[in-house]
Amino acid sequence: MKKLTTLAVLATAVLAATSVLAADFPIKDKPITIVVPFSAGGPTDRVARDLAEALRKPLGAIVVVDNAAGAGSSIGSNKVAKATPDGHTLLLNHIGMATMPTLVRNVPFKVESDFEYLGMVNDVPMTVIGKPSLPANNFKELTAWIAQNKGKINLGNAGVGSASHLCGLLLQNALQVDMTTVPYKGTAPAMTDLIGGQIDLMCDQTTNTTSQIEGKKVKAFGVTTTKHLKTPALKDLPTLQESGLKGFEVTIWHGLYAPKGTPPDVLAKINNALKSSLKDPEFIRKQEGLGAIVVTDKRVEPAEHKKFVATEIAKWSPIIKAAGVYAD
Repeated sequence: MKKLTTLAVLATAVLAATSVLAADFPIKDKPITIVVPFSAGGPTDRVARDLAEALRKPLGAIVVVDNAAGAGSSIGSNKVAKATPDGHTLLLNHIGMATMPTLVRNVPFKVESDFEYLGMVNDVPMTVIGKPSLPANNFKELTAWIAQNKGKINLGNAGVGSASHLCGLLLQNALQVDMTTVPYKGTAPAMTDLIGGQIDLMCDQTTNTTSQIEGKKVKAFGVTTTKHLKTPALKDLPTLQESGLKGFEVTIWHGLYAPKGTPPDVLAKINNALKSSLKDPEFIRKQEGLGAIVVTDKRVEPAEHKKFVATEIAKWSPIIKAAGVYAD
């Protein structure tokens, strides 16, 4: 009886501590960390840093970004899954959240049950780009060049499981051609080698390619959306569908997550701050300038966010299995 009483007291104490924590969130002088499971300087990192800035005012806290790259985004994601569930450690991940269950062997957590889903942030189109010395000047010329150089083409990406890797898989499948894929440790070194001509092609997010296209440092051959983009530097770039790849559409999305067990009141505060940030004119301006589309639909709600990720897992699983690639 005494043991049961002790356990009851401990349980009450834990509940009380959680309640106080939720009421006091965010804790004064304790920063909120957004973990990005990719390298600094990459497209997801840029989204995270813009979001961190936008979240500071509605949360009334310092918001910092921590990069923890590797293993198809599972290293950084695991860091958040195992973090103290107090709202001070969050995860910003892209489509990797949906590809991890298939792409990564022995994932140390369950994507659909070990996180609290907070809401979607944006949708990011992709662009097919090439080294500046490529003889092709449009997608039709590019496909002809690819056909003439089978077995000689290098397709760069930011690492297994990255957005550029996934888009590259779909591109090769759509063109029915195999290219030599060259994985890098992040988008920045891949872009550097593309600009320098060490690799031939890459399919990457507009958040990373827009400035390079605008500066004419790379050649752009098309966007992966069904409609033209509004971004000035990309508005005249044709879609891959109208260039001949019927049904080709890839959009990389980003979502925000917290460790499982984070108090509901804390989750509500973060979700409200996220919704406020997505309406912030400066955040919208920055995202649109990079070709990203800030989410305004029902996916900003946690339940709809989670439902959407489940559909993405079902979509990408057979594609990854067919390609036979894994991020160990």
